[in-house]
Amino acid sequence: MAWQRPDGRLPYELRSISFYPSFTRFAPGSVLARCGDTQVLCTVSVTKGVPKFLEGTGKGWLTAEYRMLPSATQKRQERELLKLSGRTQEIQRLIGRSLRAAVDFEALGERTLTVDADVLQADAGTRTTAITGSFVALAHAISKLLQEGGLERSPLCGQVAAVSVGLLEGEPFLDLNYIEDVAATVDFNVVMNQHLGIIEVQGTAEEGSFSRTQLDRLLDVAQKGIQQLLIAQREAIADWEALFLIN
Repeated sequence: MAWQRPDGRLPYELRSISFYPSFTRFAPGSVLARCGDTQVLCTVSVTKGVPKFLEGTGKGWLTAEYRMLPSATQKRQERELLKLSGRTQEIQRLIGRSLRAAVDFEALGERTLTVDADVLQADAGTRTTAITGSFVALAHAISKLLQEGGLERSPLCGQVAAVSVGLLEGEPFLDLNYIEDVAATVDFNVVMNQHLGIIEVQGTAEEGSFSRTQLDRLLDVAQKGIQQLLIAQREAIADWEALFLIN
């Protein structure tokens, strides 16, 4: 029997996606990203200076931090204070790697962009929502720098979005919610740029294995979802044409 989605979506259908820019007051870029019942607050701060390995090079840097609020899930989780879990470290590194693919660091100059992704509510797909939403927040932060005269030209040279896919009853499904994520025999997170070039793929079989054909089908489904996310991102960025130097 084919898997029946709990929310009635088609296999290739995204959850509803929305971005609420300028969600906080003080961060140069801030966006509340909502993907179904998953909500992630994405903010971007800008500071002068770079890590020691980049000092004197004229190049900037981007780093990311990810946290989940204790009440983001049904059962309260303890706050991560002095020691981060392996999962948290992995996700924030993924966010940083993904977004660095969209920045020309020579154009940024010796500045550091710090992305904070804080999960307010989790229904699976928190890391992919964090990446997709943080890109919009990054664009808003760069826009503010340009408006204030801090930059001569935009350092954004690409667009980045991410989505989850998985195998349920042997068939590919897009943008898994929590119930589907738990039930999936194969779970993937896919990050792509505006050309649908792959930036990163994270995937594993929860039990058994999967075939090359199934992998190709999963990537095809992910690509369709990311195409829609790229459009939604552009619609959330008012000065899109002036801001992006996409090749």
